[in-house]
Amino acid sequence: MITRLKLSFPALTHRNFRLFWLGQCISLIGTWMQNIGQAWLILKLTNSPFLLGFITTLQTLPVLFLALFAGVYVDRFPKRKLVIFTQIGLMIVAFTLSILTFSGKAQYWHIAITALILGALNSIDNPARQALMIELVGKDDLLNAIALNSSVFNLARIIGPAVAGILIGYLGIGLCFLLNGISYIAVITGLLLMDVKEKRQDSRTNATVIHDMTEGVKYVFKTPNIYVPMLLMLLINVFTMNFNVLVPVFTKIDLGMEASQYGTLMAAMGIGALTGALTLAATAGSEPKMGILFLGAAGLSLFQGILGMMHNYYLSMVFLALTGFFMITFTASCNSIIQINSEDYIRGRVMSFYTLVFSGMTTVGSMYAGTLSEHYGAGMTFLISGIIGFASAIIIYFWSKKKNIKVEEL
Repeated sequence: MITRLKLSFPALTHRNFRLFWLGQCISLIGTWMQNIGQAWLILKLTNSPFLLGFITTLQTLPVLFLALFAGVYVDRFPKRKLVIFTQIGLMIVAFTLSILTFSGKAQYWHIAITALILGALNSIDNPARQALMIELVGKDDLLNAIALNSSVFNLARIIGPAVAGILIGYLGIGLCFLLNGISYIAVITGLLLMDVKEKRQDSRTNATVIHDMTEGVKYVFKTPNIYVPMLLMLLINVFTMNFNVLVPVFTKIDLGMEASQYGTLMAAMGIGALTGALTLAATAGSEPKMGILFLGAAGLSLFQGILGMMHNYYLSMVFLALTGFFMITFTASCNSIIQINSEDYIRGRVMSFYTLVFSGMTTVGSMYAGTLSEHYGAGMTFLISGIIGFASAIIIYFWSKKKNIKVEEL
């Protein structure tokens, strides 16, 4: 049994990855609890889908402006130490939100300021954490590690919202923020216990930050197996991955449900995503496939469009689960394809570009989703977004084939 597990999940044979993974198992549950608590607090204070979307915009706006600069420093400094620094900062923000909420003094502008701080920290944390992964497991086990990390993220997506929904209903929103703050202790401890060779990745020149940043951008655009996934991620992320904005609105306004049902819907999506992540981890080889990338994007878009036509709570759970399955297939494949096709000396800058596309462009997506759902409802927004995403996947697929970029037949 143990041998079979090692064959299916080889990333877990690496001690450093096990420490990281176990820390994430705890910390990400807290993160999802905070996400649910924050969204419900905003709706409680404002009852506005637009203002909910605006907070997501503020949380990703710093990433939009800082990610490419942060990538230069990710390549210059030890990644583990950078991640420890950012995790401590994120813990402090969570405790601050808990104090404001427990005291009854939380206001919309408080959440706006903490959202900006979270965004600034994530502009460093995301590329550093992504680039650290390959140092923990190597290239051969990278896809397995990313899929396993995605499985933890989505297990947390199941547990966190479900627990948060109960806590909000019986004990208040503040406890979601407090428990998230405490959960960061696990991941910080794991990082401190790691034995990673910490060395500067790029000491070749005394080039300026602007020079190094420009070099990273040029590298992305001259490498087809990097810029094709980046382009697809850009379009899919902006138009179809706005669940933090749309699901609470869909629950509260379109379906007329409460916080506990919101948590259950998010948990259903997490079940689908967890299933997708474990399937990918157990069945994918060491080389991620471009064909799986397009399949994931098309499936995510298709089932999201169908979800938009649902008015039944239980059917909504089913289609959110299917959406989650294909979403994680898409995102894990995209991440691993980009990392494997990046050289070591520039991976931090490439992953900062990925962070810009994956997190920074959420600014645009959340404003799009918040504005459209304000006028037409979350269901119609899901439908329109699904159509746009599906069309994008098909167009880029045939464009890639025309350019002779290798896309495996499925």
